[in-house]
Amino acid sequence: MGKEKTHINIIVIGHVDSGKSTTTGHLIYKCGVIDKRTIEKFKKDAAEMGKGSFKYAWVLDKLKTSKYYVTIIDAPGHRDFIKNMITGTSQADCAVLIVAAGVGEFEAGISKNGQTGEHALLAYTLGVKQLIHYIKKIGYNPDIVAFVPISGWNDDNMLEPSANTPWFKGWKVTGNDGNASGTTLLEALDCVLPPTGPTDKPLCLLLQDVYKIGGIGTVPVGRVETGVLKPGMVVTFAPVNITTEVKSVKTHHEALSEALPGDSVGFSVKNVFVKDVRHGSVAADSKNDPPMEAAGLTAQVIIWNHSGQISTGHAPVLDCHMAHIACKFPVQKEKIDRHSGKKLEDGPKFLKSGDAAIVDMVPGKPMCVESFPDYPPVGRFATVAMGVIKAVDKKAAEAGKVTKPAQKAQKAKRTLSVIPATLVFLISHGRTVSELFVSIGHLSLIVKDWLMITMHRKIFRRKEECFVDHFGFILVCVAVLNY
Repeated sequence: MGKEKTHINIIVIGHVDSGKSTTTGHLIYKCGVIDKRTIEKFKKDAAEMGKGSFKYAWVLDKLKTSKYYVTIIDAPGHRDFIKNMITGTSQADCAVLIVAAGVGEFEAGISKNGQTGEHALLAYTLGVKQLIHYIKKIGYNPDIVAFVPISGWNDDNMLEPSANTPWFKGWKVTGNDGNASGTTLLEALDCVLPPTGPTDKPLCLLLQDVYKIGGIGTVPVGRVETGVLKPGMVVTFAPVNITTEVKSVKTHHEALSEALPGDSVGFSVKNVFVKDVRHGSVAADSKNDPPMEAAGLTAQVIIWNHSGQISTGHAPVLDCHMAHIACKFPVQKEKIDRHSGKKLEDGPKFLKSGDAAIVDMVPGKPMCVESFPDYPPVGRFATVAMGVIKAVDKKAAEAGKVTKPAQKAQKAKRTLSVIPATLVFLISHGRTVSELFVSIGHLSLIVKDWLMITMHRKIFRRKEECFVDHFGFILVCVAVLNY
């Protein structure tokens, strides 16, 4: 089944208790994704817990606009869960920044320990270039941000313009891809540019999680960043180095013939256990630039929001795509100017907040990353610093696990690619039917069936002209089937 609309992922970010979940849940409810009975149940349960205002906050799913299927990712606002926020942001095409306007709430969000500014900065660092809402930041272009004043509780400017905001004349954004304008949050979502990852590059799929589903088997779930994922493909998971065949691909319970960049999908694989492949792994085409474990990496970083000094040997947790791995700074190669990139100092003894540098890093556990120019989604990270990976020292590949379905698929592919050329060669050199029996009579019934079906299709496509040219060929195929 193909996709009727493009899928996009929206991350809802902001300070704790700013109204992210309530806004999201109310929007989903108004779009008709859930019924009134479910909302009433949530209202009753929330009231029993003394949290009556949470009746919309428990509704987290997906919604449909006139252009898109939208998957909602609700980021936690607590500072202690910043790792979870980074994981969600790694999958997003656009961020909705919720800013609470209440007295005291706004100040808390933009304070030193508030999450409003930090969430916006992390989203930009992790590749989210589209923002709905408003952020005041020196050097930031307000013309490309849709500012929408809303009430997540009272439904103001969610789906329809509100009479409670007569001063608001609508939002307008200007970009390289044209201008857009509107009044509501839903209209702003519809103006998000769809993901445009390259399909001509090798497959790169970032794993968010892995599930065991009865009757289906192991189902990894993740987002396609580059290339195309299709059923029947043989993929390799790194850094665990396991190769298997993809049996089926689905998104939102719909089977896909192919998944393109930007699609969040689940795909079933055989002979792979849940414990074999983990969150943070990378899946790619086993024959086209397969991923490998990184022994080390060189990165350009900017230190931010760090109270002390970072010396050689420091080992912060590095958040890169879906992976969270402690990485050691064995060498701080040079300090550079954060604007021009010009070298300021060789081998600095320490780095502090605001410094930019080129550093070597060594992962404490197996990890798969790539250089930023080659694969941007797998080449940017956040830790005590934000940065991009300039080079990766890949670990020498060792013999990994190749499942039986993958072996069969690879063998069948090799066989089917050789057989047509062999038969054409034999016929073009005047071989007799008896000689062909000797040459290909040992083939399995599956391959013989394939030969007959393929040549029949060719004949019916080309009709009479092909019948004369390939008459002898078809006789050979039929004879082989009865041999």
